[in-house]
Amino acid sequence: MEESRPLDALNHARNKIVMVDLKTGVRYVGKLKAFDIHINTVLDDAEEHYNGEIRRKLGTVFIRGDTITIISPA
Repeated sequence: MEESRPLDALNHARNKIVMVDLKTGVRYVGKLKAFDIHINTVLDDAEEHYNGEIRRKLGTVFIRGDTITIISPA
């Protein structure tokens, strides 16, 4: 299946582990549960990383789309 739109790629990553990098330099790693057209994102079993180290385990998090720079499959 060829993905022709960015939201198609995110749909393909649903229920898989993704890395979400923010403008602040923080990275969240967790299972992509949901997103919307603004790329507001919900992750389950999320961990917060900073400078390559795990800061804390958070569980379910909501990330506002305008703070995201990159979403990548882990």
